[in-house]
Amino acid sequence: MSESGRGEKDEDAYDYVIVGGGTAGCVLASRLSEDPECRVCVVEGGPSDVGDENVLKLRNWINLLDTGYDYGYPTVEQPRGNSHILHSRARVLGGCSSHNTLISFLPFPQDLQEWVRAGAEGWDAGTLLPYRQRLRNTIRPVAEKDRNPVAHDFVGAAVDALDVPVVDDFNAQPFTEGAGFFSLAYDPATGYRSSASVAYLHPVMDRPNLTLKLETRAYRLLRDGAGRLTRVRVRYADGSAGTVRAERELLLCAGSVDTPRLLMLSGIGPAEDLRELGIDVLADLPGVGENLLDHPESVIVWETAGPLPPNSAMDSDAGLFVRRDSREPGPDLMFHFYQVPFTVNTERLGLPSPPYGVCMTPNVPKSRSRGRIWLRSADPDEKPALDFRYFTDPEGYDERTIVDGLRIAREVAATGPLRDWLLRESAPGLDVTSDEALSEYGRRAAHTVYHPAGTCRMGRAADDGAVVDPLLRLRGEEGVRVVDASVFPSLPTVNPMVTVLLVAERAADLITGRAGPGTTATSARDVLGEEQR
Repeated sequence: MSESGRGEKDEDAYDYVIVGGGTAGCVLASRLSEDPECRVCVVEGGPSDVGDENVLKLRNWINLLDTGYDYGYPTVEQPRGNSHILHSRARVLGGCSSHNTLISFLPFPQDLQEWVRAGAEGWDAGTLLPYRQRLRNTIRPVAEKDRNPVAHDFVGAAVDALDVPVVDDFNAQPFTEGAGFFSLAYDPATGYRSSASVAYLHPVMDRPNLTLKLETRAYRLLRDGAGRLTRVRVRYADGSAGTVRAERELLLCAGSVDTPRLLMLSGIGPAEDLRELGIDVLADLPGVGENLLDHPESVIVWETAGPLPPNSAMDSDAGLFVRRDSREPGPDLMFHFYQVPFTVNTERLGLPSPPYGVCMTPNVPKSRSRGRIWLRSADPDEKPALDFRYFTDPEGYDERTIVDGLRIAREVAATGPLRDWLLRESAPGLDVTSDEALSEYGRRAAHTVYHPAGTCRMGRAADDGAVVDPLLRLRGEEGVRVVDASVFPSLPTVNPMVTVLLVAERAADLITGRAGPGTTATSARDVLGEEQR
């Protein structure tokens, strides 16, 4: 990304500069610009989603993958997993909330307590969960008109086969197991998303103190004359370069891949690695890019006799949670039920792809494998290396969870009324029965639920691997915070989008000094209110 021969735009100054107009960035932009005297700028690498039916129609999510709306980060070789996984990261206003299925879960209280034990003081359930009252997204269980009959029968079969309860609303109270239709952030009448962009930015885009720099890529942070990180080098859509300056705070919300990538390109990260790439070290922070988390999943596919009824919100409207170990505080195995055959990874293994079908995707809610992100070069245009180290935990917990999940999925499929829809198992096939064979298949056909997190994790001052403190401030710097899933010390059991929204809502209070919702509740049951139970 050489700047020679390119136009240079004058430096623009704002009170707050938000790098990344994704899930967290939209929340911060909306909340901080509520003060008309406060100048807020969002630097977003993708285009607007306003009026874009490709993005706004929730059911079109699968057609956004590996397109111009997607940065598409490959993984490095995975000796015990699938090396062909392309990690989708959204290139559009709203970030992954404009790109994903918008499955919406409150985090479990025990997940937040895990954060506190890891040094994230002040992020307990009693503090964070009350922010649910402030969320602007419309979150509700899948509407009845979108509940496909085959998904209904999946729920019924799971309940009968596994003796788990039907869950009418997964956000009503904490649960340990159950099957039901998910809650989604969407408008059933239109099928449109209630993304962070739609909910937080669309209503306020005319604020004169809010500037959106779209299709503008941030690629380096710079110090000012006083030594503070206040300036962001950017590349505009027309190829010209410029600098944006934050007079109060610089807020990094680029996500679990691009936030650590930006820090490392700026010379903030593991010093020895950066020097080897010829990058001048501004701060030696060895935790940047470490602790890469994800929810790995596998897939089992069945052929159906013909096309299924067409109604659906987004083709994966129902799911199942199982607690195999009663000592665990919550579920330790999750399934999405797809009303389409998801065969991108099974075809690579030479397995047939049915013309019509369904599948279940068992995933590992509390994966114990840990990976890392690093730079391949000092060139901002070169994609970083992502190594999730799937299925490498020493005890083999992740691998065992997938094997158990494939067996449990077969139990559900063999139970009516779901059984009556299915012709045959296409992948892996009924001849794959041993633990060893199921593990080999499950790992090679594995995919991601697209939940990278943890690469700039929160921690206490004595924790050398922590990148931000519990106030989300970048370690050793003044006026810089990180607000996205990269700060998670550990990954929530459930889909994490709502957790990102909650973190961003609280971050807005931390930045402005505004009081929180003001409750001492300690569980989701306490903060949801009677009307939600």
